[in-house]
Amino acid sequence: EDFLNLIFKAMMKDSLNSSHPVSSAVQSSEQIQEMFDAVSYIKGASLLLMLKHYLSKEVFQAGIEIYLHNHKYGSARSDDLWDSMNEITNGTLDVKKLMKTWILHKGFPLVTVVRKGKIISLQQEKFLYRVEPENWTSDARLL
Repeated sequence: EDFLNLIFKAMMKDSLNSSHPVSSAVQSSEQIQEMFDAVSYIKGASLLLMLKHYLSKEVFQAGIEIYLHNHKYGSARSDDLWDSMNEITNGTLDVKKLMKTWILHKGFPLVTVVRKGKIISLQQEKFLYRVEPENWTSDARLL
């Protein structure tokens, strides 16, 4: 329950225009410090959990083991982790391409499902939290 609360707080922060991607190039030590916040840690953890469930626990763990073995006593980039996952899936899935759509962009997708009889349509768009004008009194603005 506590982790879910953290995820929702991070999602709220990530839905603001002031958010940032989980991974991005930095030019200064100040930019590095700015990157280590709830979006980076909690969204990053959520993305890894999502990937673990998508690949299966066994495949994900094997990919992590390859990654740790290949980069022990050294430094690594996020692409190195995705390459390890690609290695364990034998190239059947482009994990790097999949994960870059999540880590290189701020925010998250909102999927809207509409059902009309037997027809189901889906629409995906970037979710942005919009603060209503100050004179708005309904609690609906908090949803």
